[in-house]
Amino acid sequence: MASGDLGRDAAAGPLDLDDVERAAAAALPPEVWDFVAGGSGRELSLAANRAAFDAVFVRPRVLNDVSACDPGTTLLGRPVRFPVAVGPVAYHRLVHAEGEAATARAAKAAGVPFTVATLSSVPVEEVTAVGGAVWFQLYWLRDTGRTLDLVRRAEDAGCEALVLTVDVPWMGRRLRDVRNGFALPADVRAVHLGAGTSAAHRGDDGASAVAAHTAETFSRSLTWSSVRRLREHTRLPIVLKGVLDPEDARRAVEYGVDALVVSNHGGRQLDGALTAVDALPDVVAAVDGGCEVLLDGGVRGGTDVLKALALGASGVLVGRAPLWGLAAGGEDGVRQVLEILAAELTDALGLAGCAGVAEARRLATLRRGGPSP
Repeated sequence: MASGDLGRDAAAGPLDLDDVERAAAAALPPEVWDFVAGGSGRELSLAANRAAFDAVFVRPRVLNDVSACDPGTTLLGRPVRFPVAVGPVAYHRLVHAEGEAATARAAKAAGVPFTVATLSSVPVEEVTAVGGAVWFQLYWLRDTGRTLDLVRRAEDAGCEALVLTVDVPWMGRRLRDVRNGFALPADVRAVHLGAGTSAAHRGDDGASAVAAHTAETFSRSLTWSSVRRLREHTRLPIVLKGVLDPEDARRAVEYGVDALVVSNHGGRQLDGALTAVDALPDVVAAVDGGCEVLLDGGVRGGTDVLKALALGASGVLVGRAPLWGLAAGGEDGVRQVLEILAAELTDALGLAGCAGVAEARRLATLRRGGPSP
């Protein structure tokens, strides 16, 4: 698939992620762009994710030595250049022929983890061969044996963590895809789920083929006993992605989970679900240091990462933005996205009076209309 002009000025490159988003939208066919950009229902949660970040303001500190700002930290015990991981997004080959392999190379170059999805269009073995830190995102399948086979495959490939997505018993009603009758092209498939034509390729007016495929494949019976079984089955760190309720967060700690991702699935599941930004402080308080807490949904710049840190997160996942970079400029486009985030975060740290991530977590925040919880 042809790449677009990455940014407003090809010589200068994109100045921020909005430039990258525009370039990606111009590069992709409308139905593919809708698949990438869209949310569920009326897209209330999709819009709220961004609005929630915009409503948070940081109280900067002054008279601190910021001559050597360092955004480096650790995620899941591994050093990272800055507190960002590339989150799981399905079917990267929809937007670029090299797919997840190109995104993983860019993440390695940026010094951050890459999360390969169950619905990846490139095998996990090819992704880990890149050599960076790779996490494996896991959907619980109707066939538990196949699910545990995927776990073993991820372990054998060298993945460093399992990210169990817990908010998708089935795919939310994504009306853009329904209206487009969206289906995968023949050369893009979920390579971890077997060969052959699947429901994801059978287009039909007024229906999403991708949603039909997940309805056939994903378990609707994922429970805490499944989490216990996964904990007994693997020694890898387990991350639960899709937690918004503090009681669920407390229970996750009891079940030996290593980290949580506070997330409403980028506004693509329950429309009207609480935003991650709004849920984060209560989740952080509930786990009380018992596990790491990450956030995703709506992150569009380094100041958003700073705000997430100030609200208690260990770091953030970014999903759509790297995919925009991949669509607009391939591997180099993803690198630009991650370098923009790193530069903006370093700038935000210094201007907030923070020499590093630890200081950022002590910043006070205010929400428009009142203090943050």
